[in-house]
Amino acid sequence: MLLRIEDLDRSRCTREHEAAILADLVWLGVRFTGPVVRQSERADLYRSALNRLVSQNLAYPCFCSRSDVARLAKARDPDGAPLYPGTCKNISAHERYARLASGEPVAWRLDMARALKGVRGPLFWMEHGEGEAPVARRAAPERWGDAVLRGRDNAASYHLAVTADDADQGVTDVVRGEDLLEATSVHRLLQMLLEYPAPRYRHHRLVLDMSGAKLSKSRYSPSLGNLRAGGFTAAEVRAALGFGAGETGGLRVRLSA
Repeated sequence: MLLRIEDLDRSRCTREHEAAILADLVWLGVRFTGPVVRQSERADLYRSALNRLVSQNLAYPCFCSRSDVARLAKARDPDGAPLYPGTCKNISAHERYARLASGEPVAWRLDMARALKGVRGPLFWMEHGEGEAPVARRAAPERWGDAVLRGRDNAASYHLAVTADDADQGVTDVVRGEDLLEATSVHRLLQMLLEYPAPRYRHHRLVLDMSGAKLSKSRYSPSLGNLRAGGFTAAEVRAALGFGAGETGGLRVRLSA
């Protein structure tokens, strides 16, 4: 079991939050091997992956702000965010060079149409769900359009960072919430383009509140710390979530926080 702190958004991710996560894991009895990996310390890895895509002419600079994208978008991606309309894809080489040289804030996006031309045969991943047998799920990265690879204010997007991290850490199995099921399509495409191995996936059901909404900090949902302070035991929480004792059998499973 590997622990990775996905803290690319430094405005929201603090060492205090990290300490709370570590305390929660100790309380729950979750054990992991090796040092804690922090995405905020892995910019060189992400830069190398991005440069490979740029060298293949599969990524391009985008100078649009979030408000620009929201204003111009005519559709939405699987997360419900405005779908980028490709505004900067076809600007001239001269304008692109001038704007890069000026120091204007820039993001980098995947050229989805060009990337898909390199896909030979169906692109899929193995999903290990509730049943005994895994299911081959067809990836549909085109639904994400020209996905961001590096934002204007961070070292990498979630898509690029987790794909590079999983390959670098030798992750064999990824277990995460079903809210990230659709994003796996982009990750599988990046794995193919970067010649990374494909892990096995399990997208589990989410823990919901009484109204059916996902538990989240933005909704001020009770945290594990709140439950601990309220007198709940780790065994009670594990039982409520359906967790049992088990071994990973030498697999390198990634736990993201």
